[in-house]
Amino acid sequence: MKTLQLMLTLLLPVMLYGQTISGKVTDKTDIIPFANVIVKNTTDNIITGTTTDDQGLFGLKASQGTYIIEISYLGYKTWHKKVQLDENLNLGTILLEENEQALDEIIVKTEKRVLERKIDRLVFNVDKSIAAVGGNGLDILKITPGVQVQNGTLAILGKGASQLMINGRLSPLAGDELVSFLSGFSASDIQKIEVITNPPAKYEASGNGGLINIILKKGVQDSWKNATTISYNQNKYNFTTFTNNFFYNKDKISFSGSLNATKGSFENLEGLQIDYPTNNWDIDVDSEIIRDQFSGRFLIDYAVSDKTTFGVQYLGNATTPNIIGTTTSTIFDNNENLEKKLVNQGDGMIDTKNHTLNFHLIRTLDTLGKSISFDADYFTFDSENSRDFFTEEFNSSGNSEGINSAALNIANQAIENFSAKIDVEFPIEKVNLSYGIKASFTNTKSDVLYFDTLSGSQVIDPNRSNAFDYQEDVLAGYISGNTQVSKKLEMQFGLRLEDTKTKGLNAEMNEETINNYTKLFPSLYVSYAKNDDNNFGFSYGRRINRPNFRSLNPFRFYINDRSYSVGNPFLQPTFSDNIEFSHLYKKNLNTIVFLNITTDGFGTVFTSDPLNQTQIVTKENYFTQYNYGLTEGFSFLKSSWFKSQNNINVFGYYTKFTKYFGSAPKNGMQVYLTSNNTFSLSKNTKLQVNSWYSSKHNRGLFSLGEMFDLSLGLQHDFKNTIKMSLLFSDVFKTAGLNNYNSTVNGIEQVYRQNESTRNFRVSLSYNFGNKKINIKDRGFGNDDERRRSN
Repeated sequence: MKTLQLMLTLLLPVMLYGQTISGKVTDKTDIIPFANVIVKNTTDNIITGTTTDDQGLFGLKASQGTYIIEISYLGYKTWHKKVQLDENLNLGTILLEENEQALDEIIVKTEKRVLERKIDRLVFNVDKSIAAVGGNGLDILKITPGVQVQNGTLAILGKGASQLMINGRLSPLAGDELVSFLSGFSASDIQKIEVITNPPAKYEASGNGGLINIILKKGVQDSWKNATTISYNQNKYNFTTFTNNFFYNKDKISFSGSLNATKGSFENLEGLQIDYPTNNWDIDVDSEIIRDQFSGRFLIDYAVSDKTTFGVQYLGNATTPNIIGTTTSTIFDNNENLEKKLVNQGDGMIDTKNHTLNFHLIRTLDTLGKSISFDADYFTFDSENSRDFFTEEFNSSGNSEGINSAALNIANQAIENFSAKIDVEFPIEKVNLSYGIKASFTNTKSDVLYFDTLSGSQVIDPNRSNAFDYQEDVLAGYISGNTQVSKKLEMQFGLRLEDTKTKGLNAEMNEETINNYTKLFPSLYVSYAKNDDNNFGFSYGRRINRPNFRSLNPFRFYINDRSYSVGNPFLQPTFSDNIEFSHLYKKNLNTIVFLNITTDGFGTVFTSDPLNQTQIVTKENYFTQYNYGLTEGFSFLKSSWFKSQNNINVFGYYTKFTKYFGSAPKNGMQVYLTSNNTFSLSKNTKLQVNSWYSSKHNRGLFSLGEMFDLSLGLQHDFKNTIKMSLLFSDVFKTAGLNNYNSTVNGIEQVYRQNESTRNFRVSLSYNFGNKKINIKDRGFGNDDERRRSN
């Protein structure tokens, strides 16, 4: 209670004095967020300053007198005006003119900037990409600079698994559910993607790898728009995706909504080689994953007055990615003579539903940018996962020895979360201050049932069945500030406090696990513009990575009678310190040097029981890791017919084990290259050639093989409203995970996976209505809890 009371005191108003200077900054096509606004006296000394907000608005205070107002932004000519301030002054709309020489280096004329570096993030404007027409959200993330999407894992390069935000709020999903969600909505609905390696204090401290924020489009005032896309995807199997997005903005009502459906299937191939002391196992998995999905969302905002807006948002998703697969285990003795073969056949039936409801209220307090917002969120997640399988044994001659095992494994999980948060924007003299509080309450109920069906009847096995309840309460508060120290120096600072209480109950063992901790998470950002050609940056942030709810569940979920995954209720959160230096040269060549230190790190561990010859997948806290690297990003955008964006990344990994696995950590270096190129073949036709390369490297417990991807896209505009696109992904089928090697307690395991990386897609998109767009930045307040529900 004392913690909550302390946080609430941060929300008390602060008295200000002086005259108000306000205005709005735009160019010929759009508003300009984060433009620098500086007030100088007649002797050229800086009195105060600020930056424009997401709507291009600014406001600041100064005493009466004569001043020079100076407004600047990269790629534009600096705007000056001398004013006499005797009373509140509204400068109206200020139009910045393009600086042609500087602008040509970062944009194509009349188009938005492709790549922008802000004080705490890299912004990738994606709406000119071929993948944005007919593709989906996953396609866009694959070409985002500094982001890697590999076999269902989303990561910022060199920093590990990252978390996704939609319109500024953390997504609840991860793994297969996140991939399914990203594949379910149209990429043409994305305005831009922000890569935040060191997130500010306003966002939840969760996530070691950083945050990736997808900003969606929205219709402007007195307009409406509808976008419909249908796509056909062919791999070994095929699936079809339909998406429809509608925007309406009239008078006081703003509405945006979408419906997305996918039906069909794709191929998933996996392999695992295990070197036991007495024999060797070669396991192949060939599965057809049936992708049936339906999702929808809507957002309604109503402007009660010029200063007050409230709204409701809903997001729902239903997926049934059923799996039909065969697992073949070929067993050889140490002389490579065939001993036997086990063929496991089974059907995996998965039914997942999640619903999120958000209520939000935003109140503008004055023209200086002061505002307060309130969010209340309710989230439910229900998952039913079952696998019905049997195993048939064949001898060395290929003759059947009969079915030696058969079972039905059922796992259910229900998660309920309620959260509420208050955020305050409160600019004071020389500092844009923001602060807020959040409370989150989560309850999880899980159970697993294991039935032996070898006799033809379902006989429950109580030793493999269990129930698990988990409760987590988090109280958080933060304060953050941004200030223009001088014309060249900008700083941003933040501090976040999170108090966490968890309790887990294992019903079978009647065992209760309690974990309480309170932690501080500081952040600091410094940006120094030496001149028009050189901009230097520094950032530091501390983060926490809490295990998702499924990883804490102590159940065994059996893939077959010899392979299962099991959670760990004693898993502890991971903490990381992130340090980054950056340099932007001529607004085009971007250099980043970073160090990421992870303590008490947890991760997946593949273990084997040599006596029973079973394979076990679990999670453990077992390492301290130092990730360091150098990134060079550069673009060529001067030609009207050719655009190219490229990145060269060199990463290093140094790991210390805190738990003994019978072998030393694997330390090493990685080279990761990306190149995204667009050729304008004619006014209406574009060719896109994208590629990436990852070298073989070691990282902690694992080593990973070499990977390469080459993808080709072609887009043609038949009319202003109709577009067709073709995309051939992973032409050479070399982008799949391979040689994923680990040795635990003397037993070596080598894993591989390819989830239809080579795929051909043809899409047709039809847009009608008012084509004008703007950015909508509204998300959910409980997104971190929803993400961890996976």
